[in-house]
Amino acid sequence: MITLYHCDGARSFRPLWMLEELGLAYELKMLPFPPRVLAKEYLALNPLGTIPLMIDGDSKMTESSGICHYLGMRYGPTPLMVDPTEPAYAAFLNWMYFSDATLTFPQTLVLRYSQLEPEERRSAQVAADYAKWFLGRLRAVDAATANAETLCAGRFTAADIVIGYALRLADSLKLARDFGPNVAAYWARLQQREAYQRALQAEQRAGVEQGVKPRARG
Repeated sequence: MITLYHCDGARSFRPLWMLEELGLAYELKMLPFPPRVLAKEYLALNPLGTIPLMIDGDSKMTESSGICHYLGMRYGPTPLMVDPTEPAYAAFLNWMYFSDATLTFPQTLVLRYSQLEPEERRSAQVAADYAKWFLGRLRAVDAATANAETLCAGRFTAADIVIGYALRLADSLKLARDFGPNVAAYWARLQQREAYQRALQAEQRAGVEQGVKPRARG
């Protein structure tokens, strides 16, 4: 049984969505955010205290996009992955890495300096600067979806999952109002996927069952 440690709305939603797309059995362990402060026992499993943590037998992983890649390769074949023989393979890998390194990184600073820091340490200027950084990098998604339903390979892939989470986070940070029309339409399409809806329901259900309240949004 695959075990996924998850916080409400956190980047661990990427592998949760991937698990639902693949139809795999899993156990979802909900933690309060940030777990390194509010669930110190978790540090015994993941010394960094970060989310996600996926355990699959002897395998342990903490990088959300990497977990999606692992699941697709380990439990495939699946059209969610792009084979090295396909012309879109390089684009697929680029999106997988782009998702966290380029898109989610500035969002974490928006979140930190607008909501997570104590009131006296928050900075509207820092949050605004990194919001602009994120929206500027989003131009790549806008261009890719100008004439296509998905990012690459002419089909929905794990790349859409990992980038889709960045759009979900942007939505929660009230940055979606600045999406261009292509990105807005793409984000709307992603939310209509049945596996995305199942992942949301699993997140909510596990939180209620395990007594972990959703993180308050600022």
